[in-house]
Amino acid sequence: MASVTFDNVSKVYDNGFRAVDNLDLQIRDGEFMVLVGPSGCGKTTALRMLAGLEEISEGDLVIDNTVVNEVAPQKRDIAMVFQNYALYPHLTVYDNMAYGLKIQKLSKSDIKQRVGEIAKVIGLEDLLDRKPKQLSGGQRQRVAMGRAIVRRPKVFLMDEPLSNLDAKLRVQMRSEVARIQHELKATTVYVTHDQVEAMTMGDRVALMRRGVLQQVDTPMRLYNAPSNLFVASFIGSPAMNLFEAQLNRRNGHLVATVGDQLLRLEPEALANPNDLDRFAGKNVALGIRPEHLEDAAVQTGAPSERRLHATVKTVEALGAELIAHLEIAGKPVLTDEVKEIAADLDSTMAAELEAEAFNSRLPLVGRFDVASRARADQSVEVVVDTSRIHFFDLESGAAIGGHPVAGV
Repeated sequence: MASVTFDNVSKVYDNGFRAVDNLDLQIRDGEFMVLVGPSGCGKTTALRMLAGLEEISEGDLVIDNTVVNEVAPQKRDIAMVFQNYALYPHLTVYDNMAYGLKIQKLSKSDIKQRVGEIAKVIGLEDLLDRKPKQLSGGQRQRVAMGRAIVRRPKVFLMDEPLSNLDAKLRVQMRSEVARIQHELKATTVYVTHDQVEAMTMGDRVALMRRGVLQQVDTPMRLYNAPSNLFVASFIGSPAMNLFEAQLNRRNGHLVATVGDQLLRLEPEALANPNDLDRFAGKNVALGIRPEHLEDAAVQTGAPSERRLHATVKTVEALGAELIAHLEIAGKPVLTDEVKEIAADLDSTMAAELEAEAFNSRLPLVGRFDVASRARADQSVEVVVDTSRIHFFDLESGAAIGGHPVAGV
């Protein structure tokens, strides 16, 4: 296997559009790296430059300490798994997997041994005589992976390989792909627009926006310590609640005014609490994950300065939890980053956020315990875990003070 380095790599088209802008990313030997982001963020362009299918405009692309900018795709020793599988319909599973090895002029015995080994790893050993039309979608995807793996390339590239599968099969194949990758210790670069897929599969995840790398980290650090508003908005399902609040000091404590309500903030919410002092008297963006909101009727004993009065709009009963859609008086965050994510998820969502802001309505989503009796159109008190609040500069979008991440 091999390491891969994007050393300030850019892709600039003839019209001046920078699809990828100064990408600086190191992928370790044997690592499963996921490139994720909304449509048009540059992730597929980055993958195509690594494959040699797009010319590099600026910077160096390095595989195993060798600059490959001018190296032809077939000489880079990489293998790519495509979204549409690209199998030969007239060939059996065995012959599809063996095709590349025949091109390399390996002996029949070597080909049989390699195909047999990989077929066993990916669960195809009983299907080698079948043709693609006789296989399920998940089986065809495994054949496409097996055809790439059997070549023993330095790097595997996967471009949205699960997007054609139904929802249930996608969940199953996520764990299959991750298992195979870790078993083979294969350096893999995987592109997806699905942040759940990225979080559940990658050793590390690189999140891109408009051609620029926003943050690269382990899935848990991306979730618990987003570096800016874009990362905070994109990572998480349901998404992080983001709202504007004014910070002030009262009786030695830092408080946030949300609409006409106050929350006392805990110093342990920040790696560096002193960073918030320079924002006293100013508005910032506050972020809180849905799982850090709870029905006060369930979590009794929380002080009033950790509670918000809200109206329940709808409740989704999911068996193990309730997803409560709430509303309070306040102002949602409407920076370009947040509106971009909202529009990518739903073309009408950004407009709805602006309408809510105009009417001083702030939507919140909470993951409530199933013991909650919250129902639509009722008033409810919500307990906020103020030690888990995130803070962001409204102008730059950058996280303020960092966020401690225990055990990650």
